Amino acid sequence: MIKVRDFDLSIKAVADDGFFSGYGSVFGVVDTYNEVVAPGAFAATLTDRKARNRPVPILWQHRSDSPLGTYSKVEEDDKGLYVEGRLLTADVAKAREAHALMKAGAVTGLSIGFWLRESSYDEKTGVRTLTRVDLEEVSIVTMPANDDARIDAIKMKLAHGGLPTLPEFERLLREAGFSRSQSAVIANRGLKHLLSEPADPANATAASDLVKALQGFSLPSI
Repeated sequence: MIKVRDFDLSIKAVADDGFFSGYGSVFGVVDTYNEVVAPGAFAATLTDRKARNRPVPILWQHRSDSPLGTYSKVEEDDKGLYVEGRLLTADVAKAREAHALMKAGAVTGLSIGFWLRESSYDEKTGVRTLTRVDLEEVSIVTMPANDDARIDAIKMKLAHGGLPTLPEFERLLREAGFSRSQSAVIANRGLKHLLSEPADPANATAASDLVKALQGFSLPSI
């Protein structure tokens, strides 16, 4: 499933020519999902991207239709996933906007979009350690954690044939206009049975169709 992770104040430098650097991920930090990224988690995906000559794209708020440039350096160091990139300010209007916001300090975060491949779970602490991930992109994001980015990630998961978790589905329903209580009822009654057979690609389509069908339909107050 596609995941996103945000890190506050991760952009370290912004130059006039669009160059910037920072950390897309920081090791050893337990996030709000009770997950932590382990050193070496990006090693395999970075080697694979280099072998295939696939640069990591710079996206705006995890939106695949808003590329801003590419990263010239993406590597692990002792702290985390260090990146250096350049915004295409001369050719892309959104890149110019992002650059201005970054220089003004209005946008200060980076966030990774990735597929989880391997992890371990500590039952005593309740913390999941991500030991191998496939990096898809590193986005420039507004801090704190951007809800729109998480919505886009949920939609991307559905598009790739995956199923959202119940909390993610509730968030998607709230975006469609339902209240928190209405979203909880719909998710628990309409998605739970699909999660019992997550391997069936038709279930992801059904979940997506459910959201579309519900848009414009009004439930009574709960």
